[in-house]
Amino acid sequence: MSDRPTPYNSKNTDAIANQNLETRDLKSMSGLNYEQGSLFSEATQRNRLHDSSPIYTMGSQSLQSWKQAIAKYQSAITKAIPVRQTSLFDLPSNHCDPDAIDPFKLPIQPAEFYRLPSADSGDACIYFVIDFTKLELPVLLYIGETCRSHQRWKGVHDCKRYVLNYRELHTTHNLPTQIVMTFWWDAPSATRPRQQLERTLIEKWRSPFNKENWNFWGTPFVN
Repeated sequence: MSDRPTPYNSKNTDAIANQNLETRDLKSMSGLNYEQGSLFSEATQRNRLHDSSPIYTMGSQSLQSWKQAIAKYQSAITKAIPVRQTSLFDLPSNHCDPDAIDPFKLPIQPAEFYRLPSADSGDACIYFVIDFTKLELPVLLYIGETCRSHQRWKGVHDCKRYVLNYRELHTTHNLPTQIVMTFWWDAPSATRPRQQLERTLIEKWRSPFNKENWNFWGTPFVN
């Protein structure tokens, strides 16, 4: 898939709204009926701005509507996660079920965790970047994988730029935000299975900072 930003415009919205993608995805998990059209009300669509304009022109209402639409979709996914009676800690270390992973219920770490002292390069994991703002539904912004949890974010990472843009826009509009990270430590140590798990989770949760989902949510923080 190309890294070229996808315009977040009314044509894209109309095309997406005509596809009942949520119904297809969620029915397979729990029979939940969740229509694509319900993601954006008419008022929301009127207030949204095209991200072909500079990021700083995205208004406060547009930003909040964007977040609420994603949070609503992800909340439906959370409710569809099956309850497991067997503890995951009793399963083999290379076993991981994407339908049993709830990023919002994993232990929270600060977004700047990589700056903390570490004796080694870390372990293999799936990691999640989340806005856990109080009094609002959390928003899962990004999903990634690594075999070196303490080193992955120390260098150049596109998501760090997206998060910076996201924070700056919230500051501009005097809106609260709290970026944190959570980690799934049962990820396979082998690269290919771990990347496959990552792709499955990205598709499932539709995290907006992952390029695979830009066609759903647009790219207001990529440029």
